[in-house]
Amino acid sequence: MQNENDHIYNLAIIGAGPAGIATAVEAYIEGIRDIILLEKDENHNSTIRKYYKDKKRVDKDWKGQKVELDGRIYFMDGTKESTLDFFDELLAKHSVKLQTHTEVTGIEKEDDYFVIHTSKGDIKAKYVVVTIGRMGKPNKPSYKIPPSIRKRVGYTLDGCSQNEKVLVVGGGDSAVEYAVDLAEKNDVSICYRRETFRRANPTNQKNIAAAIAHNEVRPILGVNIEGLEDENGRVKVLFKDREPEVYDRVIYAIGGTTPSGFLVSSGIEEKDGKPVHDEHYQTNIPGLYVAGDITQESGGSIALGLNQGYYIAKHIVEQEKSKKA
Repeated sequence: MQNENDHIYNLAIIGAGPAGIATAVEAYIEGIRDIILLEKDENHNSTIRKYYKDKKRVDKDWKGQKVELDGRIYFMDGTKESTLDFFDELLAKHSVKLQTHTEVTGIEKEDDYFVIHTSKGDIKAKYVVVTIGRMGKPNKPSYKIPPSIRKRVGYTLDGCSQNEKVLVVGGGDSAVEYAVDLAEKNDVSICYRRETFRRANPTNQKNIAAAIAHNEVRPILGVNIEGLEDENGRVKVLFKDREPEVYDRVIYAIGGTTPSGFLVSSGIEEKDGKPVHDEHYQTNIPGLYVAGDITQESGGSIALGLNQGYYIAKHIVEQEKSKKA
């Protein structure tokens, strides 16, 4: 009987977001079997689950960038809930093994397969696709947060209550959505180092403008934060060139970063903070591909992620055919 440690999957995908699921499904449609999809959280699409509020719109295109879908997955604009249902159905219809609670720490290339080091032991595969997102590792402020108030400082809406004085830090879509959403039951301010919210999409720009106009959200624009202090269990925010203020809760929504350490340790070359790849999304290591947010300038396009999965699956099949020729 073969030991699981000796088993070699045909394809292993790291990250069960849109690009990861698309790669798995497109590969299955192409005829590839014995696929494993690895996810460090408890379910697929953890970014959508954690960072999108209930009923939030989920668009195929990002910030108005129109992308035609080339593959066999027909994704339509919807909500957080309908999007998660859509990907549930995709996984249910195709024979892909989704292994959750599995954090990948590194990848090594052997002679004709890869060894993927994970929190649950090593996994071997002939081909590997890395689709980990940026938001899985949210940006944190450069200044230290006192341990005594860390429970009052967050990066998502987890832990938020009502009737609190809340400061949201950031100027992108997540920050704006958090501020507008929290303003329904809280006293909310939003602090952004720039004077306008031009990073946010047009809908969110309109929503935050209306919230400010109706005194539902108080803007603190063109202001930087220099640090946080404990003020009797609450959060004292030290602004630059402005008097400090005390809040019940501070939420940072200042983007995410490419997990450079993981990419570099796996031998994947980077340039300008992004992994280097060819037109097939294959890295400098043959058989090792990248897709999703980490390949995109600003991230967020589901359509691009779906297309990348399609192109990668097609290329893997071509590679296998050339080996047998």
